[in-house]
Amino acid sequence: MIETILLCLPNALKGTIYRIGNPPKLIAERITSGFIEENTRKISWGLPVKSEYNPPGKPWVEYRDEPSRPLEAMSWCVEKQKSWTAEDPRNDTRSVRMQVEGVREDFHHMEPVLVRKMDLNFNMYSSEYPKDFQGNAIWKGSEYVTVAVVKIHFRPHAIKIGSYETMVIKKLSRSLGTELLSYQLRQDSLKTMQEYAKDRLNACNILADSLRNTITKSGMIFSLVKQEIGYLREQWEHVLLQDSKEKYTKVEAIRDLNDILMGLGNGYEDLRKDLFDVQSRFLEISLPPEKGENWVVMQIEERWKDLLYRSPQEKEIQRKIWETIEKLKKSLHVGRNPQVLSAYDKVPEPLKRDWVNLIYTSNDHFDAEVLEKLIQMLSNPSLDIPSRERSKKNLTQLKALAETMHQLERDTNFLLQQVLNGGDKELVSEMINNIPSNFAPKKGLP
Repeated sequence: MIETILLCLPNALKGTIYRIGNPPKLIAERITSGFIEENTRKISWGLPVKSEYNPPGKPWVEYRDEPSRPLEAMSWCVEKQKSWTAEDPRNDTRSVRMQVEGVREDFHHMEPVLVRKMDLNFNMYSSEYPKDFQGNAIWKGSEYVTVAVVKIHFRPHAIKIGSYETMVIKKLSRSLGTELLSYQLRQDSLKTMQEYAKDRLNACNILADSLRNTITKSGMIFSLVKQEIGYLREQWEHVLLQDSKEKYTKVEAIRDLNDILMGLGNGYEDLRKDLFDVQSRFLEISLPPEKGENWVVMQIEERWKDLLYRSPQEKEIQRKIWETIEKLKKSLHVGRNPQVLSAYDKVPEPLKRDWVNLIYTSNDHFDAEVLEKLIQMLSNPSLDIPSRERSKKNLTQLKALAETMHQLERDTNFLLQQVLNGGDKELVSEMINNIPSNFAPKKGLP
């Protein structure tokens, strides 16, 4: 706008833009000034002249009309939303320098830049309206707010009130108001897009957190299933050993190892206590035979080797230790020992064979088919073990929970993809509403 005025109005010398900040402070800040060189018609930009309106600007309460200080043209333009023309600077009633220093200002014209309140969504009854010195809110009767002021300096006696030049400036100020509104709308759109992206990221974080919880809980379900199958193995082995000549179990083996350990005398108390704790802990877990043997080798054998290296014992004691450890390993296979199984005839042979294969299978991941087969076998009254009904009920509940978790994990993955890729809002909303309430995001989250 300044460039257009300086190039098209021959008598215009300088142009300045003042930004008027948000109400109620209405800080008037000089943004930039353009100076045109008479010879080259080249325009230079900057703020070389000192002014009270240079950054950070001057708030409304410091330039509004008050009886105790000089009147300013800026106040007139901002409050009245009308232009001010200094066609006779010597008699200009709003020339601050003339009133304070007795020095006349140059010839100039000041024009407010207005934008409709409705275009800015500005509340017509807003409590943030700035007030004049008497406490009355300004702009209440106007459709506009003042967003900027343009000041154009002219050659002496080259500007008149209502002249062609003032009309040109007024028209260009309206164009500037439109440009500022367009800029504001672009900024609002950009802000909305940024907020949408932020909301989308927050939604993804919530869904991702739900997915992490799902995976964690799924792992817990698998652990509970393994624990229940381990309990079934213990029950099965207890039933088999009741009618078998083979009576030596891992309980007896661990008891013998602890007795040997306690009889070794003093010294290396920390190693002895650690070994005792590890052996006792082995009684609290139930692993498939192969994994159980690996556990014995890594946790028990290695500790015995370390202890015997630091505290050598007689060969007879060492032989007894290694024999007991071997008996411990052997006891882990008692539930599928062919001789023990053949002696037990209270369960039909096909069922017994399938049962043993199933409970002694080592699985490293959740297998729904294996779990279903296990539940079906526990429904067979021919499988005479004490915990049959209890274990059937527990495994049935765990299976239902696992299926819910699987569905939740699948839905959450789908939702993450939809949200990240800006998918169908109705579809996403429907999916969220169908998430089980136990796993839905808590109220109060974004």
